Amino acid sequence: MATVPQEAINELQALMDRVDEPLMRTFENIHQGYLKETLVRFLKAREGNVAKAHKMLLDCLKWRVQNEIDIILSKPIIPDDLYRAVRDSQLIGLSGYSKEGLPVYAIGVGLSTFDKASVHYYVQSHIQINEYRDRVILPSASKRYGRPITTCLKVLDMSGLRLSALSQIKLLTIISTVDDLNYPEKTNTYYIVNAPYVFSACWKVVKPLLQERTRKKVQVLPGCGRDDLLKVRVLVGIHHTVQKIATRWTIPFTNSFTAISRSNLRDVNPSNQSNRALFMLRCLRPLQKGQRSLKP
Repeated sequence: MATVPQEAINELQALMDRVDEPLMRTFENIHQGYLKETLVRFLKAREGNVAKAHKMLLDCLKWRVQNEIDIILSKPIIPDDLYRAVRDSQLIGLSGYSKEGLPVYAIGVGLSTFDKASVHYYVQSHIQINEYRDRVILPSASKRYGRPITTCLKVLDMSGLRLSALSQIKLLTIISTVDDLNYPEKTNTYYIVNAPYVFSACWKVVKPLLQERTRKKVQVLPGCGRDDLLKVRVLVGIHHTVQKIATRWTIPFTNSFTAISRSNLRDVNPSNQSNRALFMLRCLRPLQKGQRSLKP
């Protein structure tokens, strides 16, 4: 659904004005001051049907209250060894911004094993990343660019993908369901790069599990997708120029989720226990011996 009628937005807003205080409080955490954009997302997810969008939004709010999502960022995965094991096997990182100011996330699908902890911890980690994006990254981007920025782009690096990845289909289905029901329309485009020959077989299994609106956003790019990504400036680090990126493109895209950028640590104090969860969410996977990091 390309556009949502203003009448539908007004109708949904009127319905949401009637919700009880606990639900209203968590709703404010969702929209972060961008009420219209949030209502539009849920309406798009239900093809403009106000009644269905209203039910979807209410179910989302109840899920947040029941699972204490509003305070999930204050609940880090502990001990540190467990957290590090989760992050080492669930590769994702904020790599930069598009030319329109949308945050770009690099996800190492092919090298993520999801085998170092229980499903619960991977789902918790995923939700924490979503919440940090929605409550910190997107509001910050909106302020920086002077306009509402409420969505992101994702680059899925399939390097190292094997058929054995299908053994994690249960976990991936849970994560996909969480996103579809509670974080709808948050990703504009999914760019798939470095797809090996086994990708087609894996895609045949995964594709039916995705919502139709999600499938339409997937773009499989040839090779590393360099030329296509440069067009939208989906680059590894916002401070890199196109020329620098072009000369370094032979470096695996996985640097996006392995390198720790100074800019990622700028606004978080790790010595403050209350910031511990946020700090760990910003600290991406440490470089392995022999790997090279892109300079911030």
